[in-house]
Amino acid sequence: MEFKPTITFDDFMKIDLRVATVIEAEAHPNADRLLKLQVDLGGEKRQICAGVRAFYQPEDLIGKQIIVVANLAPRTIRGEESNGMLLAASVEEDGQTKDVVLLTPRAEVTPGSTVG
Repeated sequence: MEFKPTITFDDFMKIDLRVATVIEAEAHPNADRLLKLQVDLGGEKRQICAGVRAFYQPEDLIGKQIIVVANLAPRTIRGEESNGMLLAASVEEDGQTKDVVLLTPRAEVTPGSTVG
């Protein structure tokens, strides 16, 4: 297993991890592997595009709380703006992704709560 380069504690502290509640989810219109999510970050709504379409049905994500990187610079992915990134673990077998597991809080918390 290869790890990414070591970062400093100060670098890590720049990452703003927050709990978000998925309020809408649909297939990305221009990408087979992406879902387009609308999330509530505690009074602020954002769109996030995530490569989890093979593992989650959009309707199963509505109301689910997830962990997101809230201060990632926005980027356009296949014509749709993504303003954050969800955190997930990939389950791999023989070099193939067999499952993707979204990171979620153990119990429901207020959207926008910090993770750290």
